[in-house]
Amino acid sequence: MKVNLHVIKRIKLYLSISIVLVVLSIIIFFTKGLNYGIDFSGGNLFQLKYSGTTVTLNQINENLDKLAEELPQVNSNSRKVQISDDGTVIVRVPELSENDKDKVLNSLQKLGSYSLDKEDKVGASIGDDLKKSAIYSLGIGAILIVIYITMRFEFSFAIGGILSLLHDIIIAVGFIALMGYEVDTPFIAAILTILGYSINDTIVIYDRIRENLKRKHKGWTLEQCMDESVNQTAIRSLNTSVTTLFSVIAILIFGGASLKTFIMTLLIGILAGTYSSIFVATPIVYLLNKRKGNNMEDMFKDDEKNEGKRTEKILV
Repeated sequence: MKVNLHVIKRIKLYLSISIVLVVLSIIIFFTKGLNYGIDFSGGNLFQLKYSGTTVTLNQINENLDKLAEELPQVNSNSRKVQISDDGTVIVRVPELSENDKDKVLNSLQKLGSYSLDKEDKVGASIGDDLKKSAIYSLGIGAILIVIYITMRFEFSFAIGGILSLLHDIIIAVGFIALMGYEVDTPFIAAILTILGYSINDTIVIYDRIRENLKRKHKGWTLEQCMDESVNQTAIRSLNTSVTTLFSVIAILIFGGASLKTFIMTLLIGILAGTYSSIFVATPIVYLLNKRKGNNMEDMFKDDEKNEGKRTEKILV
């Protein structure tokens, strides 16, 4: 099965769609912001399980609403309450003193006896360190990707690859900000996963572009060469994304509320990554090399001094 996407011919349309989505995501991020979880903002987490009685989410919220009159930190806008299928209750609240923590636990005990399975406390300073570490990890990952693509292909390919990755991350973060999902450390893992997944698709297309530039048919223009390269790999990219999405959607349905942010970030990131690999990365490379025209294949030509063997900058 072969497609004809006319990526270069419709370059303005495809890039315009990406620009609109990125701008909207940035606006949402700066206006609404991210809903930082306990890992980043600091706070207390209580995981408990009631014995001999069934407690509903509504009962817990009503209980904490009454307590909020005395303890504003546990009001409905500040706390997060989750109940799993097995009856485990997870309550997240801003950082509390030992005295206030006892008030929360004593208030919850009015609903019935329970066992406290887990209690965590993350200070605000630790949350700031985690934010910095997350930014550093993303930055280092992006730099290594640029270095790899530059050595494997050319710097213009690295620019196209990193811009498409930024496209994916910005859209994923904008969606999470729009939905108000709680951002925790698995969210950072999802972002890093998107980086690896998206660049893999992009590398496949880049490799086909290089091969076609080296062996392009007589009469092919640069536009035709790049369009054909995308058409030859588009079905492969789509099939890979669809099969991956099956697994992601299954985890979203059966994985529970605690994985929602992680899975939704992956879901949006994979969709954005599939689009950017095809409709963003290649057009950017084309625009950066448009002046070279039909001489672009000189970057990948055979080294005649090495008996026709292909010259590679690195072996992978």
